[in-house]
Amino acid sequence: MIITNVASVFYLFCLIKLHLPKPHGFSRRLRKEPVMQFMDLNEKRRHGTSDFPFAFYHLDDRHPRYVMNYHWHQEYELIRVLSGKLEMTLDERTTSVKPGDLVFVHGGVLHSGMPENCVYECLVFDLNVFTRHNSSSGSYIQKILDRSALVFDHFEREKFSSVIPVTDHIFEAMKKRYPGYEMMVIGELYHFFSLVFRHHLYLESVPQTRKGYRKVLQLRKVLDYIDKNYSQPITLDELAAAASMSPKYFCRFFSSMTHRTPMDYLNYQRIEHACYELSTTDSTVTDVAYACGFGDVSYFIKIFRKYKGMTPGTYSGK
Repeated sequence: MIITNVASVFYLFCLIKLHLPKPHGFSRRLRKEPVMQFMDLNEKRRHGTSDFPFAFYHLDDRHPRYVMNYHWHQEYELIRVLSGKLEMTLDERTTSVKPGDLVFVHGGVLHSGMPENCVYECLVFDLNVFTRHNSSSGSYIQKILDRSALVFDHFEREKFSSVIPVTDHIFEAMKKRYPGYEMMVIGELYHFFSLVFRHHLYLESVPQTRKGYRKVLQLRKVLDYIDKNYSQPITLDELAAAASMSPKYFCRFFSSMTHRTPMDYLNYQRIEHACYELSTTDSTVTDVAYACGFGDVSYFIKIFRKYKGMTPGTYSGK
């Protein structure tokens, strides 16, 4: 298969690069991963660079974005669990992800993750990069972009022993960033997609029900409204209006989709923004409280302690 040949070429380049003498002053010390920028519910920021649109994130319980709140983005994403368990929700389906497992998130899919004593990693990337300079494999990638080929979203290590080692190489390359790691990442992603098509690890043109699609779109509108207005007072009526529902029906709908009440979700989202501000700026607790939509500092501290198990002052001093 042509895709496999391309992957082999990239892989060969990477192996050659790894065995070249290291440049003067080169250190194997891992680059300290900066605090991950807060992910908008509809992420519009660029992941990586225009030449290499790949972004890597390592998350544990010290990370301000440890709990993956509901969000969506046009880029695709790979998620692997290193330890513990991650309860992933993709649109309306929930699955338990164990150590060694891989999750593939299609662009535009609403997803969230609830970690349980978990350490996990994410790779967010622009799939279009694989169609720009390689027409021979572009037709395969286009099937994924067009959703005529829906790649399996959960690869369990024991069932997909040929796939997991390939994606492990990708994550390790992104983590260590050795000379030539970019070629390893791109080459092994070609390898991953070649295995997907070789072993038919995808579903063909599975149409979403009209009702299910409408529910996802309604939830997206509400999440986008919260993301744009979290710093301002928001009422239940306003959230219901964003979904074009009555407040009573909206509460049932929102809880069934997110397993949270609308106000609980709003408060949690505000606290997530507050964590980012406390981690990356010199703003005072009072300033952060007001900037994140809390009109009362005492209430902000109470809600912060509820979700994070400590006060904002303690968190900012960690």
